[in-house]
Amino acid sequence: MDTATGTIDQIVFYSPDTGYTVCRFTLEGGERVTIVGSFPPLNVGEVLKVSGKWEMNPRFGKQFRVDAYTPVLPSSVTGVEKFLASGLIRGIGPALAGRIVKKFGDETLDVLEKSPKKLGQVEGIGPVKLREIQKSWKEHRRISDLIIYLQGHNVSTNLATKIYQEYGEKSFQVLKTNPYQACHDIWGIGFKTADQMALKLGIEPDSPERVKAYIRYLMEKDNEQGHVFSLQSALEAGCCRELEVPAERFTSGLRRLEEDRRIVTEKLGDDRAVYLPFFHAAQDEVVRGIHRLAIVRPKIAAVSALAAVDTAKAVTRAEADMGIKFAGAQKTAVEESLRRKILVITGGPGTGKTTIVRAVVDIAQREGKGIQLAAPTGRAAKRLAEATGIEARTIHRMLEYNPKKGEFRRNAANPLPGDLLIVDEFSMVDLPLMFHLLKALPDGMRLILVGDKDQLPSVGPGNLLRDIIASERVEVVRLDEIFRQEKDSLIVTNAHRVNSGGKLVFPEKGDKDSDCYFMNQDDEEKAFETVLNLCAVHMPQKLGLPARSAQIQVISPMYRGLVGVDNLNVELQKRLNPENEGLKLGTREIRLNDKVMQIRNNYDKEVYNGDIGLVCGIDGRNYGVEVEFEGRSVYYTRDELNELVLAYAISVHKSQGSEYAGVVLPLMTQHFIMLQRNLFYTALTRAKRLSVIVGSWKALYIAVKNDKPVQRNSLLKEKLLAAAGARPPFV
Repeated sequence: MDTATGTIDQIVFYSPDTGYTVCRFTLEGGERVTIVGSFPPLNVGEVLKVSGKWEMNPRFGKQFRVDAYTPVLPSSVTGVEKFLASGLIRGIGPALAGRIVKKFGDETLDVLEKSPKKLGQVEGIGPVKLREIQKSWKEHRRISDLIIYLQGHNVSTNLATKIYQEYGEKSFQVLKTNPYQACHDIWGIGFKTADQMALKLGIEPDSPERVKAYIRYLMEKDNEQGHVFSLQSALEAGCCRELEVPAERFTSGLRRLEEDRRIVTEKLGDDRAVYLPFFHAAQDEVVRGIHRLAIVRPKIAAVSALAAVDTAKAVTRAEADMGIKFAGAQKTAVEESLRRKILVITGGPGTGKTTIVRAVVDIAQREGKGIQLAAPTGRAAKRLAEATGIEARTIHRMLEYNPKKGEFRRNAANPLPGDLLIVDEFSMVDLPLMFHLLKALPDGMRLILVGDKDQLPSVGPGNLLRDIIASERVEVVRLDEIFRQEKDSLIVTNAHRVNSGGKLVFPEKGDKDSDCYFMNQDDEEKAFETVLNLCAVHMPQKLGLPARSAQIQVISPMYRGLVGVDNLNVELQKRLNPENEGLKLGTREIRLNDKVMQIRNNYDKEVYNGDIGLVCGIDGRNYGVEVEFEGRSVYYTRDELNELVLAYAISVHKSQGSEYAGVVLPLMTQHFIMLQRNLFYTALTRAKRLSVIVGSWKALYIAVKNDKPVQRNSLLKEKLLAAAGARPPFV
C-alpha cells in the first residue's frame, strides 16, 4: 500500500448513499492529485493521511484510491488557518479563523485542545460562540479518535461516522461491550454489518451476544415479511445453520432473551410462537379492543354512538339526497353502520364502497354527530375527502403522531373526539397501527372498516382485514354486485374474474375504446421495448397527459430483471428525462423533473413510505433537492437523499392505496415467484382509465390461477375466537 499526506482543496463529488467521494488533494510536496474512496462528509481544508494505491482511470486519468485514512491536524500556520476556515469546526468561518491564527500563531491548536477559554480574547468570540466552538472541537477530536480505532480493525470511516452520530462519547463503550447494539439503534446498519464489525473487533463466533443478536435479526426479518411472530423451530434451524453453532447455544440464547424480556414465547401446537414484546402486546390489545366493540348489542350501540334513528327513513332520505337507489347489500351496509359499534364493509372495484361511505357520512352529519375519516396513506385520504366532501387524514395525522418522541398524542388518556370513525383502505393497516388506533377510540365512538379483502395485505406485520373477517366475530357486509356504470369497464370486469379464477376478456384487435388491453410478448427484450414505448408515446397520447405525469405508472411484480422495477427506472429516466441537471448518488442520479418516491416514513416532513412526487428543484451547491408532493414542496438535504428513489416504475406493494389514470403492468414468466392472484389483482385495480398488461399468456394464466398467497404468522383470528368463547357472534 502507498501512503500520502495532504490537504483537501475541493470536493468534486460526494454520494450520501455510499460515502463515495472524489476530492482534489494537495500533497505535502505541493503536487495536486485526485483521491477517491468512501468517506464521511469531508470539508475543504482538512488534512488527511491516506493509504491505498495509485490507479489509472480510463476516463479521468491518474488517481489515488483510498482504502483507509486518518485525520491529521495541520502543522503550519497557513495550514491551521485553512483548516479552521473550512467550516469543520462550527462557529469558525474564514474571517474568525484569520483573527484566531493572528492572535495565537503556531500555538493555535494547543489553545483549542488545552486552553480553549483563551479564545475569548479574540474579537467576535463571546460566551455563546466559545461554547459552540468548544463543543464542535471535542466532537471533531472524538470522531477522529473513533475513526482511527475502527480503521485499526478494518471498519469503514462511513460506518464510524454513523456510530459516533448515534452514541457520541459513549461510542467506545458500546463497541467494546456489545457492538450488536448498533443494528438495533442505527438505521442502515443491519445484523450483517454489525456482525462484520464485531468479528473484526474480536467477538468470538459462538459468543452468546452474537447468538442473541442473530435470533433478534431473524425475528425482525420475519416482521419485515409481514409475520407477527416467528416459529421457534425455524429460528433454531436458521441460527444453527448460519452461525454454525450447536442447538444448545441457540436454546441458551433464546432463554436469556426471554429472561431479559426481549422476547415473549407462547406454545403453539408442537412448536412455539416467538414474539418481539411489542407485537405480542399489540396483538393481545387489538383482540381485546375488537372483542369489546363486537359484543355490544346493536340497540345499545345505536344509543351510545348515534342518536337512535329510524334506519328506514335515514336510508330513504340518503337515497333521495344522492339521487340513487341502493342495492340490497348497500342498503344493509348503511343500516348496519347505524346499528353496530364495529362493522366491516368489503368489496372489489365498482361494488359501491364509496357510495356507502358517502351515505353514512350524510346521515351522521344530519344527526349532528362528529365524524372522523382516515386512511393509511395521504393519497387514499385525499380520495376519501374528495368522495365525501369533508376532511380526511392519514391515520398518523389523525392520531397526532409526534416523531421527536416516537409516540401518538391521541391515546387512551387523550382519545379522539367524535361519534363515528370510518377507516378506508383498511387492508393496508398493519397490527401496530391498529393497536394505536384502538387505544385512541373512545367508548362512545363506532368504528367502520372499509376495504378490499382480496388486495395484498399490509406492508407491516399482520393481515388484519382477512383475519377479522375469518374470525366471524365482527359483522361483515360483503359487496359483490358490479353496478351498471362500471359494467362496461374491462378493468372492473377482469378484476372480478381474477378473483374467481376465471378467463379474462380483452377487446378485439383494433378496438381503441377499451380501458384494459393485453399485449402478448413472450420475449423479454421485446416486452421491455413495448413498456418503454407505451410510457413515452402511446399512453400519454391516449390519456392526454404528459409522459412524466404522476398519473401514468409502471407497476412491476419484481425489482430485478429487464422489466423489473430497478432497470425500468433507469431506462425510463433515460427516455423521459434525459437532459435535466441532477445530483449523482453513487450509481444513480436524481434529476430535475424526475418522478421520485419516498421509501420510509418521515414524520417531520409529513412524507410517508410510498408517496410519489416530482423533483422541482436541484440545489447543487448544498447537494439537496426539492420535491413537490400533492402541491407541497419538501426539501431534502444530502443526508436525506437515500430516502428517495426513482418512481417511473414501482412494485405492486408500493402501489397499494393509490390510483392512477393509466397503469402499465409487465407480466413475464421470469416473474414466476411473484405471479400470485392477489398481487395481480392489486396491480390491475390501481388503474382508473386505462390498464395495459404486457407479457405472455402463460404468465397471465399462472397469475390468475395461483390462489396461494404467502401465509403470515398471526394468531389474531384464533385469539378473537378464544376471546368470544362460547358466545355466538354478533350478539
